[in-house]
Amino acid sequence: MSANSPVGPQSALNASPAIEVRGLAKRFGKLQALDHIDLTIERGEFFGLLGPNGAGKTTLISIIAGLTRADAGVAKVMGHDVIADYRAARRALGVVPQELVFDPFFTVRETLEFQAGYFGAKNSRAWIDEVIESLDLGDKANTNMRALSGGMKRRVLVGQALVHKPPVIVLDEPTAGVDVGLRMTLWKFIRRLNDDGHTIVLTTHYLEEAESLCGRIAMMNRGRIVALDRTDALIKRHHSLNLRVRLIGASLPAALRSRCVASVDDTHTFPLDRFEEVESTLASLRAANCRLLEMELLQPDLEEIFVEIMRTDAMQHAKGAQ
Repeated sequence: MSANSPVGPQSALNASPAIEVRGLAKRFGKLQALDHIDLTIERGEFFGLLGPNGAGKTTLISIIAGLTRADAGVAKVMGHDVIADYRAARRALGVVPQELVFDPFFTVRETLEFQAGYFGAKNSRAWIDEVIESLDLGDKANTNMRALSGGMKRRVLVGQALVHKPPVIVLDEPTAGVDVGLRMTLWKFIRRLNDDGHTIVLTTHYLEEAESLCGRIAMMNRGRIVALDRTDALIKRHHSLNLRVRLIGASLPAALRSRCVASVDDTHTFPLDRFEEVESTLASLRAANCRLLEMELLQPDLEEIFVEIMRTDAMQHAKGAQ
C-alpha cells in the first residue's frame, strides 16, 4: 500500500457495503421477529429479500430505516450506523413502504418538493421533473394526492423515495395491487437506477419479479435467514430439470420406466441432471419405437424453490420443537 493511500475513516466508509447487519435481534412480546440476523448487501446489487407474511422482512427494513430500534446487533447503511450516525444513514437510504401513507393536502409535485427539502436536496427541480415523467405522473403532477387512485399514490411513494437520490433504495412490496402498466414502468426506471450504480433491495410476493430482477436472494422465515445465494445458483442447487413427453406406440422401455417420476396415460416425466440428458433420453425412446407427440422441458422456477425451502424449514422447526 502506498504511503499516500487513504486509510482514514472516510476511505473505510467508501469501501463499506451498501447494507450490513450483524447479530440483529428484535422481539415483540413473545414473538421473536428477528433472531440474530447477519446479512451483507454489496454496493450496486439488485438484491431480493423474500419470505412469507410474518417472516421479519418489514421489521428488518424498519430497523435499517431507523423506524424501529433493535434489541441487539448493529445495522449500517453505506458504512453509517443507523443509531450512532443516523442522519447520514437516512440520507443514504430511500424506502418505498408497503402502506399508502400520504399528505392529502398537497399535489404530487408539492409532495416531492417537500420530500426533497426535508433531505436538504438543492437544485432538485430537474430531477423531480425526471422522476415524475419516468413514473408516468406527468398528467397528475398538479393533482391533489387525495384525488389519485391507489396505483398512482404508490407511484408517488416511489418518487418520494428517490427525490434525494439515495445510493440505496429499498422497495417493500412496491407493486402490490397495482396494474401491469405501472409494474412495467417502475421496473424500467428501477433497472436504470441500478445500472447507474444504485443498490436496490426488493421485497415482493411476486416471485417471478424477484427471479428476473435480482442477482442475489435471501429467504427469511420466523425471523431467520434460511437461504442466501445467487438466484441462478439457488435454483440449480434445489431442483433438477424435468423432461415431459407424450408418446404413442410401444411401451416405455424398462430403463426409462425406472427413471420416470410421473406417468399419466401416455404422458411421462423424467428428471434430468443436465441439458445433455435430453438427447440420450430421446434416443432411448426412439430405440424402443416410441413415437413422440409432444415434448416439454420443465425448468425450475423461484416459486418452486421458495415452497421447497419453506416446507423444509417448517419440518425442521417442527422436529426441533418435539
